[in-house]
Amino acid sequence: MYQKVALAIAFSPRMEALIAEARRLIGIFQGELILIHVGIKTDELESKLDEILHRHCSDLKQIKTLWKEGKPAKTILKTCEEEGVDLLVLGALKKEGLLTYYLGSVARKVIRKSPCSVLTLIDPKIETTRFSKVVINGTQLEVTPKVIAKGLKFCQAEGASQVHILNEIKLYGLQMATAGEGSEDEVALTRRKLVQDEIKYVQEILDGLDQSGLKINIKVTAGKWAVELVRYCDSINADLLIMGDEKGYSFIDRIFPHDLEEILTELPCNLLIVK
Repeated sequence: MYQKVALAIAFSPRMEALIAEARRLIGIFQGELILIHVGIKTDELESKLDEILHRHCSDLKQIKTLWKEGKPAKTILKTCEEEGVDLLVLGALKKEGLLTYYLGSVARKVIRKSPCSVLTLIDPKIETTRFSKVVINGTQLEVTPKVIAKGLKFCQAEGASQVHILNEIKLYGLQMATAGEGSEDEVALTRRKLVQDEIKYVQEILDGLDQSGLKINIKVTAGKWAVELVRYCDSINADLLIMGDEKGYSFIDRIFPHDLEEILTELPCNLLIVK
């Protein structure tokens, strides 16, 4: 599924855990690991990295370390393009402050503009574990069928025990169902139909996909889908949220946040964005 997995590294306390997590993914996908560090290469840093790689990646035949100089986000993005990376792994803080939100962190910039899928890890661990509880965004968007298809393949490779696909009742449909002069029974009937329509949308996508080995739950909520995704991930203590993104965002978009921006502001769990 991912033949070239890149990890953007900084010499921080979490670097070893991120390398361990990336190594686990390479074990699943049997691909090549590319490490990208934006900064000056020194003997001390190279020695420190070699020690960590010896502990976690000594058995890997395909591993490449790239030392680059330049602006971090721009350099990481350019390197991913040049190397034909399929999946970029990043570390990110679970919550970012308002100042960071408006200025944009390196991780945020890379996520918005990455040419490949991005896996953002908020709490990497040296003693790694698989993603057991996974939530996939099933909201009706152009990219959703691809997101669900890629998400199921990822979950199968991971051996996820629970897969939840979260969809939403469109707010305008819900408002129409409750704003009329119909009886409570009629309103309830309309609401049930809206829920059934959203379940049908997801089920029709699933019917054309391999679901073997997966326990899939389709959940329908009412409300703004980004907010509901965060709430639902929190409520089930999800390990991973999978969603899609088809466009970059400008500064004005960040002042008036899009749904992706709202999720990035307060990550509920690890995040896989399918590009």
